[in-house]
Amino acid sequence: MKNRHCIYTGLMMIAVMMFTGSACTKLDPETFSEIVEENITYKESDTSAIIAQAYSPLRPVMADWMGLFDLQEESADEIITPARPNGWYDGGTYQRMHRHTWTSLQEQPSALWGRVYLGVVNANRAISLIESGELPVGAAKASLLAELKALRTYYYYILCDNFGNVPLITDYKDLSVPKQSKRQEVYDFMVKELNDNMAQLRESAGTGMYGRFNKWAAKTLLAKIYLNAQVYTGTAAFPQCLQQCNDIIQAAGTVGYMLEPQYRDNFKTNNETSRELIFTIPYDDVNALGFIIHMKTLDPLSQQVFRMEAQPWGGNCAVPQFIDTYDAADTRLKDTWLQGPQKTPAGVEVINYVKFVESIEKSKSNEGYRIGKYEIKVGAKGSLSNDFPVFRYADVLMMKAECLLRAGQISEAAALVTQVRQRAFASTTPAKATVTVADLQKGSSYQYGYWNNGQITELQGGADVTYGRFLDELGWEFAAEGHRRQDLIRFGIFTTKKWFQHRPNGDNRKLFFIPQEEMNKNPNLVQNP
Repeated sequence: MKNRHCIYTGLMMIAVMMFTGSACTKLDPETFSEIVEENITYKESDTSAIIAQAYSPLRPVMADWMGLFDLQEESADEIITPARPNGWYDGGTYQRMHRHTWTSLQEQPSALWGRVYLGVVNANRAISLIESGELPVGAAKASLLAELKALRTYYYYILCDNFGNVPLITDYKDLSVPKQSKRQEVYDFMVKELNDNMAQLRESAGTGMYGRFNKWAAKTLLAKIYLNAQVYTGTAAFPQCLQQCNDIIQAAGTVGYMLEPQYRDNFKTNNETSRELIFTIPYDDVNALGFIIHMKTLDPLSQQVFRMEAQPWGGNCAVPQFIDTYDAADTRLKDTWLQGPQKTPAGVEVINYVKFVESIEKSKSNEGYRIGKYEIKVGAKGSLSNDFPVFRYADVLMMKAECLLRAGQISEAAALVTQVRQRAFASTTPAKATVTVADLQKGSSYQYGYWNNGQITELQGGADVTYGRFLDELGWEFAAEGHRRQDLIRFGIFTTKKWFQHRPNGDNRKLFFIPQEEMNKNPNLVQNP
């Protein structure tokens, strides 16, 4: 992220009402010094700072410690955090996430709940100030309100996806204890909120709207909600998803969206130039911290490889069974995962990452391929400056392909998958880029089963997975982007298949428990089963 893009940075207004992340559903204002919000007179020049406060919780929500990335990836079949010689047992929290034995005290869901509701409250505050006229914004009022409501919907999308039945808080000045809404009600709210505000959203995808919700980011979000409607409500909405995707694709040439010829350009340090990114969370290693995936995956010895200012911690890595699904000619294998000998700029090998991982309880420092998808620049700090890709144009194409596939339009789906896949084989074996109708009728190549020190026991395989080959394609394209849990649930894998040292532990594991501390604070909350 560069300064010209930074809606998140800049001076925050002093003496404004703030909320603690762990008590986000307790709407009691904290007064700083002698100034309270009622005594503040806002000017139009304050708008950027107030909008920034609504967006800023996204950084810890996504790629920071215990963020959404951890919940979506660590509970799924691509990434694990095994205990290492230097630690990473941490009370068994990563093992519980992997084995789906989490409780209402699990740290990751608790942290996510607080951070997301902080975003909701900050968005509500900005909406309230603009709607009431306390913050004068002139002719931009309609578009700013639409943008903030789209942002708030994204926060609720995260809550709906991970927790299901959650409080819908939309009135900033209502200090009553929030009531819990059914998942269907949350879904209906999200769909209505986006549809009602779509026409007022800005269509520009230029610098001024980078990292913000424009019309196309909102349509991608709405497509995502429709894509998962059957999970959320029991009723599929694939035709509605298809319509949103078609709208984006039709406008892409005018707006400037396209697949980047080089896959890695979407994840490089200066990826704000990518024409594929529809919505990102901007980070900066000085002014907008929180992108620490590299710290959690690289072994401490890798500090020498990248001449990093900070020493990484050496935790998570790839599940070997997932790595085995890749075609060796697929450039996304090396573009996503650091593997093999890791050398200093002088050519001295310091560590050799191997695919094998002994178990979730025990592993050597070099076991498991590491996440290398996000460029780690020479001299990297403890936080990266890469912007996190929440929605990419490739995502839109693949959502459309899935809708067509489920509607029986397999040849059209295959053409779209080929379009996304071809850049990964252009420099190796172009013929392998083509996905045929027969390919999309196959199951998954993932060898599901229990991993026992290198041997797969209790073999289930993936040939029985409906649309399994398409699920594989999603895995290869979007690995380590925080998609996998959601995809596995939609394809019926998350609570039915075994991988590494995970065995199914009940359909109720499609949701995380509402954090116990929230249950203690709010008597209106009913725990997920």
